[in-house]
Amino acid sequence: MTVTTEVSEISRRRILGGALATGFVFAFHLPVGAARPPQQMDTADGKFAPNAYIRIDESNQITLIMPQVEMGQGIYTGVATILAEELDADLTQVVLQHAPPDEKLYANPSFGIQATGGSTSVRAFWTPLREAGATARAMLIKAAADQWQVTPASCSAAFGAVLHVESGRRFRYGELVDTASKLSAPSDIPLKDPKNFVLIGKPLKRLDTPDKVNGKVIYGIDAMIPGMKFATLAQCPVFGGKVADVEDHAAMQIPGVRQVVVLDDLVAVIGDHTWAAKRGLEALKITWNEGKNANVSSKDIWGHLRAASEGAGVVAKSVGDVADALHLGETYEASYEMPFLAHATMEPLNCTVHVTPNSCNVWVGTQIIARARSVAAKAAGLPEDKVTIHQHLLGGGFGRRLEVDMIATAVRIGSKVDGPIKITWMREEDIQHDIYRPVYRDTISARLSGDKVVAFKYRVAGSSVIARWLPPGFQKGIDDDAIDSAADTPYDIPNFQVEYVRVEPPAVPTGFWRGVGPNNNVFAIESFMDELAGKANKDPIAFRRDMLGKTPRLRHVLDLVAEKSNWGQPLPRRVGRGVSVQPTFNTSIATVVEAEVDSGGDVYIRQVTLAVDCGLAINPDTVLAQIEGGMIFGLTAALYGEITLEKGRVQQSNFHDYRMLRIDQIPKINVHLVKSAEAPGGIGEASVVGGPPALRNAIYAATGVALRRLPIDRRLIAEKKSWL
Repeated sequence: MTVTTEVSEISRRRILGGALATGFVFAFHLPVGAARPPQQMDTADGKFAPNAYIRIDESNQITLIMPQVEMGQGIYTGVATILAEELDADLTQVVLQHAPPDEKLYANPSFGIQATGGSTSVRAFWTPLREAGATARAMLIKAAADQWQVTPASCSAAFGAVLHVESGRRFRYGELVDTASKLSAPSDIPLKDPKNFVLIGKPLKRLDTPDKVNGKVIYGIDAMIPGMKFATLAQCPVFGGKVADVEDHAAMQIPGVRQVVVLDDLVAVIGDHTWAAKRGLEALKITWNEGKNANVSSKDIWGHLRAASEGAGVVAKSVGDVADALHLGETYEASYEMPFLAHATMEPLNCTVHVTPNSCNVWVGTQIIARARSVAAKAAGLPEDKVTIHQHLLGGGFGRRLEVDMIATAVRIGSKVDGPIKITWMREEDIQHDIYRPVYRDTISARLSGDKVVAFKYRVAGSSVIARWLPPGFQKGIDDDAIDSAADTPYDIPNFQVEYVRVEPPAVPTGFWRGVGPNNNVFAIESFMDELAGKANKDPIAFRRDMLGKTPRLRHVLDLVAEKSNWGQPLPRRVGRGVSVQPTFNTSIATVVEAEVDSGGDVYIRQVTLAVDCGLAINPDTVLAQIEGGMIFGLTAALYGEITLEKGRVQQSNFHDYRMLRIDQIPKINVHLVKSAEAPGGIGEASVVGGPPALRNAIYAATGVALRRLPIDRRLIAEKKSWL
């Protein structure tokens, strides 16, 4: 196999040397939005827009001010490893600090704004961090060589020090910061050959684990400010509803309750502790003006979506002549549907604020810190420079903390309270006022010629998260996230068309959910591929493999998963294997789920096998953990996940009716990583995507029941008795 290294489109960045306090400070520069031309890079007068700063001080400590946030994915260890590798530093030297809100300095180049999401942290900062480290290393070596009066070529670096082997001399980086600060940054420093990596690719221990175990880590919900009060709240159970009347006499009699704040759309109770606030909230008598959405139901939403999905959409991609190709023979059609899903992060929504007439402080864990500051300023009626965001680790994000509604709400409540206040959303309030994964309906028409797909028309209908969340990204009526992994299908199909129909559900707010658009499209397309394989009387893996000529990495993982899962070997009655392939987030994954179905339609997952080519794995242990966690996350949704509405109200409220997979249900998950020198791909979201279609296809193999909607409908399986 030939291995090539991806060449970044971002040109090599210069490191700016300058004396700040007692440190040698340098920065790596990234584009904001589209890549900037080289002439707009760093300048000595400070008018530049780096995305992150790295400081080496006299104590030999390296500080990386990190624009991406840690929410369990291990990114702080990952980025520290990338930097330490090219800098030839000891990983224990690297300390990370949260970046402040500043989109001019810290925008994620994948989005053009300061945000953590889309499995972009390693992909976006892989090359710039390496370049920053390599250039800094070269400057430190030159600084040492100049003092020793030797050539830089005769020197080397390792473990945070410059060495001159011939004379046995050695300088720690911290001893060179003053000299290095006076040097001009070189350009086009070669990066390490991956064969020489000493940190990258090794199963290193995560740097954040010890403090998570001993309780030293502070999440947003742990923030404690002197003099702080505690609050919880109730919003109208119907989206868009308002407060009509509040009777608070009983609440104010509860020990520890200090105040009731009534806003137009919510009521909050402030107490000496959260338990007092919760009890006070339960004692309130609130009358709601439910508004126009009081009669909205899931039936209405699905009826609206299904009707809209039958109309023509905006063509996002077209190859060949689909209309003519479909008319040349028998066509097969199917529709697939995905429900609303809540995020249900383990750390419920929370935000601590202290609002005064002249300032606003916010303690929160957010995926989008600059937008958090902006919305806090607006809610407080203050300029942004009067708002300070104190970033914390996140106890789960999954896209929910890409939203800032909780921050606006906290500041509005805090504006009515004297002193700092922590607002915590109870789990019921969290689930019933989420910003949900959209409902989708996908309609597909295809024609076979022998055992090949020769025409494929795909239409995805659903709300546009991009149009609301990042309006410049919504162009010509197309949401690129909604069609992700559909428009860029890996299959060789000569006549191919993808359409998008924007359908906004009445009342229900929608947002990103871990795995985003590929969750929907991979489920629909991979489910349909199994049905087409059946029509062609061909094995599902062989059927797919013959159409993967243009994606050798994906074909390789498909071959590998077939081998490792014992594909084709006999199985007991009512047990099936299902497969799914996906080239999502620049990562190629093939998944096989082996599942058993009992006579009542209940599904038991026996084992899951994955073959994964995510490019170069910075830390294989972290990759494995992400794959295992993501697989459980996705399978949970496939088996149980659904948010429904009746009379404008979300029906689910906690983990008893919005279920998670339990520990005794977790199957054995076998992950086979492909060793690769390709640039790293995303893994945290890609790992969620393949489980649901592979599970669905395993049920199809075991029963012949072609499920076309999630979550798994056990009654539908049980009703079709032919497979028993």
